[in-house]
Amino acid sequence: MIPLTKFNGKRFVLNALYIEQIEAFPDTTVTLTNGKKFVVRETVEQVAALASEFYRQIGAFRLPEAGGLNRERE
Repeated sequence: MIPLTKFNGKRFVLNALYIEQIEAFPDTTVTLTNGKKFVVRETVEQVAALASEFYRQIGAFRLPEAGGLNRERE
C-alpha cells in the first residue's frame, strides 16, 4: 500500500499492485487496472518511486543474489 493525497487534500492509501499507469495531464493521474482514476498531488516520479519501494518491500520482482544461480546448480 502506498500513501497518496487526493487533489482536495484528503490522504488515502492505494494498493500499488492495481496501478496500470501514471500520467501527468498536467495533474498526476493514477489509473488502476479496473479503469478507476485518481488525481493526486504527488508527481509522477513520486508515485512511481512509492510503487517501486512497495514492490521491493513485498519482494516482487526480486532478483537472485549475486552468484545465486550458480549455487543452485552445484
